[in-house]
Amino acid sequence: MTNHIKSKSNLLETEAYTYEIQDVENPNLFREVFEYTEVPKVHFNFRNSPYGMPENIWITDTTFRDGQQSREPYTVRQIVDIYKMMSKLSGPNGIIRQTEFFVYSDKDREAIKRCQDLGLEFPEITTWIRAKKEDFKLVHDIGVKETGILVSCSDYHIFNKLGMTRKQAMDHYLSVISDAFEAGVMPRCHLEDITRADFYGFVVPFVKAIQDLSQQAGIPAKIRACDTLGYGIPYNGVALPRSVPGIIYGLQQYADVPSEMLEWHGHNDFYKAVTNAATAWLYGCSAVSTTLFGIGERTGNVPLEAMVFEYAQLKGTLDGMDTTVITDLARYYERVIGYKLPEQTPFVGENFNVTKAGIHADGLLKNEEIYNIFDTKKFLKRPPTVTINQSSGFAGVAKWINDNYGLEGDRVVDKKSEVVIFVKRWIDEEYAKGRVSAIGGSEIRQKVDEFITSDEYLKGTW
Repeated sequence: MTNHIKSKSNLLETEAYTYEIQDVENPNLFREVFEYTEVPKVHFNFRNSPYGMPENIWITDTTFRDGQQSREPYTVRQIVDIYKMMSKLSGPNGIIRQTEFFVYSDKDREAIKRCQDLGLEFPEITTWIRAKKEDFKLVHDIGVKETGILVSCSDYHIFNKLGMTRKQAMDHYLSVISDAFEAGVMPRCHLEDITRADFYGFVVPFVKAIQDLSQQAGIPAKIRACDTLGYGIPYNGVALPRSVPGIIYGLQQYADVPSEMLEWHGHNDFYKAVTNAATAWLYGCSAVSTTLFGIGERTGNVPLEAMVFEYAQLKGTLDGMDTTVITDLARYYERVIGYKLPEQTPFVGENFNVTKAGIHADGLLKNEEIYNIFDTKKFLKRPPTVTINQSSGFAGVAKWINDNYGLEGDRVVDKKSEVVIFVKRWIDEEYAKGRVSAIGGSEIRQKVDEFITSDEYLKGTW
C-alpha cells in the first residue's frame, strides 16, 4: 500500500491495489447487462465519482475518417473547403484542436498535403492507421506527429473477432504501440468497445502498461475511450462497464492517464452521444471526438456543432469560436455536396428555429426571446422564422410578412393589420377546401401583391 499526492485533489490518496490483467479462459460478455435478445440493462452500484472538469477542454474531429465511413467519400476539394471552414470555426484559441484523416489512398494523401500547405495551426492534422509497422513509417514520412491505433478492449472483440486471449491481445497491442514509439509517432490508442469491456480485468492493466511504455520511450501516449455502440450511461452511481463517470475517473485514478491525454469518442445508438461527451468533460476528460453534423456509422457520432455549444454553456464563453461558420458548413453540405440535413436537426436543420404553431408565432411577434433558444441571427446568421399552415394564425402571418418584407419600426404589421386579415382569410379558405400542404412563400407574396394592388392607399405604405 502506497500514498501519493494526487494532482487533481492535492491530497494524499491511498493506492491499495495494482490491477493486473485477468487472463480468463472464457470471455466475459456481461450477460446480466447485455443479453442480446433483451434490451440492455442499466445496473447501479451507487459508487459516485467526483466531478473534475479540466481547466482546458477541447473538441477533436473525425469527419474525414469515422464520418466518411458511412457515406460516399468527399472529394479532395471538399475536404480542403471543409477543413478551412473548420479552422475558422475553431477560432484563434484552437478549441477544435485536431482532425483525423485516412492515409491509404492517393486521394487521402493529396487531401492531407493540400490541407498542410494551408499552414493553419488548428485543427492539427492527425491520422488513423492499421496496426502495422509500415503504416507508422508512412505517417512519419508525411509529417504527421500523431496517429490513431485500433486496440479493441472488450472480450466481444478479443475472443470473438480476434480469436485471442486477453494476454495475447495485450502483447500484440503493446508491440504495435512500441513500433509507433520507434517511428517517433505519438500513438492515440483507440480502446474500442470500452463500454462492454472488463474495466479492471483488462482495460486498466493494459492502459497502465501503455503508460509504462510511454515513459520508457519519452513520447506521450493518448487514450481514446470509444463507446462504439453507444452503451455509455452518464448517470452517477451506474456500475461499470457502462458508466461514463466511472470510466473517465478510473482511467485517471487507476491507470494514471492525465486529462490532457484522455479523449472520449461516442456514438448515438441510445440517443446519449452528446450527453455522454459532456459527461466525459465533467469527470476529467479534456477532449471529445466529434464529426460534423454527427454523420457516422449507424446512428452517427457526437455532432461537432453540438459540442461547440456545450462548450460555451459549460465554460461561459465561446473562447473565440466563430459559430456563424456552422451555418456556412450546413449550406455547403446541402448546396455543394448534396447532403440533405434532417429538417429538425438542432442548429443546422431547415426548421430548427422555425415555428408553425400560431400561439408560438404570436410570442415571436411580441418578443422573439419567448420562443427562440438564443439570438440565432447573431450566432448562426439565422433569425427565427415561421412557416404558414392551417395552425399559423394571424400572428404567424404577420410574423412571416414582417420577416420576408424586412418591415421594421412603424412599418411593422400586427395580427390586426388589414393585409394580415386579407391573407389569413385566403389561407382559411384553402384549408377549408381540403388542402393539406403548407403554404409556400411565393403564394403568400402573390396574395400580398393582390392586396397591395387592390388598395392604392396601402400600396403607398409599402
